[in-house]
Amino acid sequence: MSNKVFKVLNVLVLCTGNSARSILGEALFNHLGNLETPGRVRAFSAGSQPSGKVNPVALETLEQHGIPLPEARSKSWDEFAAPGAPPIDFIFTVCAGAAGEACPIWPGHPTTAHWGIPDPAHVEPMAARREAFEAAYRQLERRIKDFLALPLETMSADQIKAAAKRIHEAAQ
Repeated sequence: MSNKVFKVLNVLVLCTGNSARSILGEALFNHLGNLETPGRVRAFSAGSQPSGKVNPVALETLEQHGIPLPEARSKSWDEFAAPGAPPIDFIFTVCAGAAGEACPIWPGHPTTAHWGIPDPAHVEPMAARREAFEAAYRQLERRIKDFLALPLETMSADQIKAAAKRIHEAAQ
């Protein structure tokens, strides 16, 4: 076990409804980001137009991978731009809608990247929806593992942004 001291890296995963992809991203960042160095990453998710409920298939998918997220809730990104909100280091948009919307002014000017993932929430029939959630999970897991393997603590914001873009492009 390393005695290295890390600054906690706060990550915000955004989508329009904050019910599916951003929930998966939040859980994966929290899980994967703390495996080797507990306390290294603290992730959150939010939406520009939150649905008010978490998609049950998102929670089911996480549970099948042993990543429960009992505190999951659909919430507005306004919570993270308000005074007293945790300072965010990295913001990832995971749907086309949130990437193109006018975002709040984020305190601290976090590094942002877009990792578009197809929306699994409305795929029919239910068996296909479960497969779509699994595909979204795998896509996010790969990107997040690659991102967290970077020496983030020693990279500039521009280097991190370029690396996040390369990770997304390589995953296509």
